[in-house]
Amino acid sequence: MGLNLVARTTLEYPPATFEPFFVIAQTFAICERYVIIQTRVMQVGFIDGIFYVAVLIMSVVIHEVAHGYSAYLLGDDTAKLSGRLTLNPLKHLDLFGSIILPLLLILTKSGFIIGWAKPVPYNPRNLKRGRKDDFIVSISGITANLLIAIIFGLILRFLPMIGLAIDSSLFLSFVNIASIIVITNLVLALFNLIPIAPLDGSKVLFSVLPARLRFIENFIEKWGIFLLVIFIVYIWEYVAPIIYIIFKFITGISLI
Repeated sequence: MGLNLVARTTLEYPPATFEPFFVIAQTFAICERYVIIQTRVMQVGFIDGIFYVAVLIMSVVIHEVAHGYSAYLLGDDTAKLSGRLTLNPLKHLDLFGSIILPLLLILTKSGFIIGWAKPVPYNPRNLKRGRKDDFIVSISGITANLLIAIIFGLILRFLPMIGLAIDSSLFLSFVNIASIIVITNLVLALFNLIPIAPLDGSKVLFSVLPARLRFIENFIEKWGIFLLVIFIVYIWEYVAPIIYIIFKFITGISLI
């Protein structure tokens, strides 16, 4: 799970964003001989942990840049003027939240990983079509993660057709890497779809809510953090299996 809060300033539009670095549904994807097996995070080694964090960082960076770039195309150049329309992770990382804290949690075998990155700012007042464009900006990060998952998932599905030996070390290594990328981006997309502030899903919901239902937005904004904690602790484990279903649908590989 990852925390990513935006300060409410004039240029950086208040709704805060909450970009999950990782949400663990009690399993971690590891590939061996084209079969995915489940393993708990505390079994992951330090080197593997560094690699997983690297995948998470780049997935979140792409997610954030997608928000900023879609806003730019729709008339807001706040992210561009801030130098944030770049895939250079150094422009997006928070030293403690993006690197130190996740690695400490891995080293201490905490059983979960939490972290945050700097959000890409945008000003909705510059958008040409108001809430319609706000919807596009809000959904663009989720869409980017889904596209990444689909691309690498389809590569996994059709990889054996290129003639690479299924039992070769190169094949197994790529399957492992690609599976982690797919899982990570599916988790990011699904978790962000939850309509609880300050997740992207709440902004998608707010952009389509009629004025007479604005009280729902006010309630979710006010109590969002508490609702999110309740969701993560009590509900996420029942939602997470959807990731396994989507993973198998895209890749043809079963997680269980």
